[in-house]
Amino acid sequence: MERKLEFKLPVTVDQDVILSAQGDISAVFSVAYPEILTRSNEEYVSLHTGRVRALRSLPGRTIYLQQDWYRKREVLPDTRSQKSFLARAGDQFFSRRTYYDHACYITITRMPPGRKTTTSLLSSLVKGGLVPEQTIRKQDILDFEAAMSQFCRLMQETGIRLRRLKDRDILSSESRAGWLEQYVLQLPTPELLLIKDLDFSQGVTAADERCQFFTLADAESYPSACSPTTTLGSYSTDKTSFPVGFAACTGPLFPADHLYNQFIILEEIRDTRQRLEKKNKRLYSLARYSRENALSQAAVNDYLNEMLSETRRPCRVHFNVMTIAHNQAEAKAQADLASAAFAAMDGVAKQETLCAPQLYWAAIPGNAAELPLDHTLETFTEQASCFVNSDGLCPGDPEGIRFGDRLSGRPVYVDLFDAPLKNGVITNRNLFVCGGSGGGKSMTMNHMLRSLYDQGAHCVTVDIGGSYRGLCTLTGGYYFTYTEAIPICFNPFYLSEGETLDTEKKESLKALLVSLWKQERESFNRSEYVALSNALQGYYAMIALHPEIFPCFNTFYEYLQTGYAKLLVDQKVPDKEFDIHHFLYVLRPYYRDGEFDYLLNAREHLDLLTERFIVFELDNIKDHPILFPVVTLIIMELFISKMRKLGAKRKILVIEEAWKAISRSSMAEFIKYAFKTVRKFNGIAAVVTQEIDDLIHSDIIKETIINNADIKILMDMRKFVNKFDALQATLGLSDKAKTILLSVNRNNEPGRTYREVFIDLGGQVMKVYRNELSPEEYYTYTTEASEKLKVFQYAQKNGSLKKGIRALVAAERGSSDGIPEKCIQEKNEAPGIHSRL
Repeated sequence: MERKLEFKLPVTVDQDVILSAQGDISAVFSVAYPEILTRSNEEYVSLHTGRVRALRSLPGRTIYLQQDWYRKREVLPDTRSQKSFLARAGDQFFSRRTYYDHACYITITRMPPGRKTTTSLLSSLVKGGLVPEQTIRKQDILDFEAAMSQFCRLMQETGIRLRRLKDRDILSSESRAGWLEQYVLQLPTPELLLIKDLDFSQGVTAADERCQFFTLADAESYPSACSPTTTLGSYSTDKTSFPVGFAACTGPLFPADHLYNQFIILEEIRDTRQRLEKKNKRLYSLARYSRENALSQAAVNDYLNEMLSETRRPCRVHFNVMTIAHNQAEAKAQADLASAAFAAMDGVAKQETLCAPQLYWAAIPGNAAELPLDHTLETFTEQASCFVNSDGLCPGDPEGIRFGDRLSGRPVYVDLFDAPLKNGVITNRNLFVCGGSGGGKSMTMNHMLRSLYDQGAHCVTVDIGGSYRGLCTLTGGYYFTYTEAIPICFNPFYLSEGETLDTEKKESLKALLVSLWKQERESFNRSEYVALSNALQGYYAMIALHPEIFPCFNTFYEYLQTGYAKLLVDQKVPDKEFDIHHFLYVLRPYYRDGEFDYLLNAREHLDLLTERFIVFELDNIKDHPILFPVVTLIIMELFISKMRKLGAKRKILVIEEAWKAISRSSMAEFIKYAFKTVRKFNGIAAVVTQEIDDLIHSDIIKETIINNADIKILMDMRKFVNKFDALQATLGLSDKAKTILLSVNRNNEPGRTYREVFIDLGGQVMKVYRNELSPEEYYTYTTEASEKLKVFQYAQKNGSLKKGIRALVAAERGSSDGIPEKCIQEKNEAPGIHSRL
């Protein structure tokens, strides 16, 4: 016989409280648990202990119902047109990817005194018309709210975030389904407003969705032992055991649409003791007639002894997984998954058929007291809490660097720099990146730099190996490298429009001239310092009077030969104070027609201060005794200028594999200065390395970089596991960090190409993310020689790097179909791959 649901629904909502037809009072909380795969055993135990304390605070005749809902979702495409080429490519790549969303709710129900016990045959679903023996009084509501306040405080002290649901969250509106209706009608999203037919004739069916219930039916079905955590073997190693919550296999690790219901019924301690004492006496008298009675009597006696001696809080529990299938094949697969999930707990799943409607009915928010008593097991709160899910999923940040959720690959944005600094997780934004060859360092740094560039940051990179050539070309930045045909050249004497010869610019030029003039250990006296200062002041005064003179080293050298030399003679400055002839002789190779006349006389790429993407590729000059020191000084001067003159704009300096630069005293002092000062200028200093031995033995790195880099990004360290203790000590990693780090890339999803990265924020937040790239991003960042050659060939053939990458990706997919026309006809193409090398 068909019935209208609104006449059968056993609960109503008033003033943020759910009231049942039997006089039960309930409050509902939205819950956010800490993220799975990010915690240590100690943290799980702490959360478990805190939750037990919160459960013990609840009065008798109270039911704790936690419902963890997992629903399949799709990543929606981002159609914003102002995004860059690579950002749009990433959005299209992840569009329609499926993942499981998690929503967790806790309902606390207080039963009135004298409420009749519910069984499978006495449920209000089967036998209605019951009237509560006692009406709800105002004092009952006040006492209940006081208990809820205490419960929330104790739960939040453990790190669990709770939010009390209001009437508007529980009930539906014209535009949004409330939590109550979402459960009753099995609506996958609150935006889907749809009334479904419920059929309880054969299990539970909501329209085309078939709900199956799998439970731990009796004491024999439960595991013989339980604990707050269990070991996840796929992420563990010989030296580490990776912990997850004991119930994770029925929650976030259960890959299907499902709802995990966890009932904990807290009875009056005195009533429970009296009932069990009577049962113990009865079984004792019957023990002589049956060995089973003797065993049962011993079990009840042990239970009572533990309850009294250990001051345990007795309770009844019931746990079930409700799967949601759309067809018979899916239902069969879900049954197998449920059996495997409970088996992972060392339990035995039973599929409920006859009592499935009653279990469904009892899980309605506010109706938990309708749980049949014959489906519960007596235990203590300590054991009951182990079966409660303690893991959430990766929430992500509103903005930041796009990475991927470790379990599903869903793109999540991670704010590494601003929110952690604001929240006190880190004290600086400096970055240290380490990993073995082929571990994905350059891919990760390319991806981060592209993201920061898209957000308006100024990026300066010191590289050895050409890892950033593709990205630099795509952004239209400046790429400085050295070849015999096109040698590297700069112009530190050039002042951009509006720039003046301030103290900082003058000091950097003096440092450059001294490095060209003097050897590293050669003395430099005060009179020489004053002479160079006066020379620079006079030179720029001359340029101000003669704007037709182009500022560069050539014209500065000519000024020294003529005007300044005459000035020194007129002022009778002796050679011992400043030997200008020696100075000119030593610097002659950098003047016109000299060996290095190209180095300081550039007429292109002059406005480095306003250029937002600059790469210095030092591979060909890293061992050059003349060029390398000059280039490092120019890099130092450039970044310091950006730090001090760009105000609040974000800027980042990346030094990748540039150990020659770091080992020199001048560059080492600069790195120390940058790592300690850059935070004040909204800046980031980053060092990237694969040399673990250099990392362990370098005092500069240990004392300056690591101590002043609160953000550490580490790649797969399995090949360094034998020297990991020294690495752990150098990096200051905790045992928790070691366990998480050694799990990187141990259980990657088959069929997907990506690398995992470990991120440590100030030693407080440690997580692993996927760094999965779209084909367009991959070919832009690749460092494989054969792939770089292929990209270069396609770029030459198609006229630009961007068009070449599109053509290459389309060719590898088999056709160009699916590439939006607006992307093909995009304006403002970046220069071709050959134009800025």
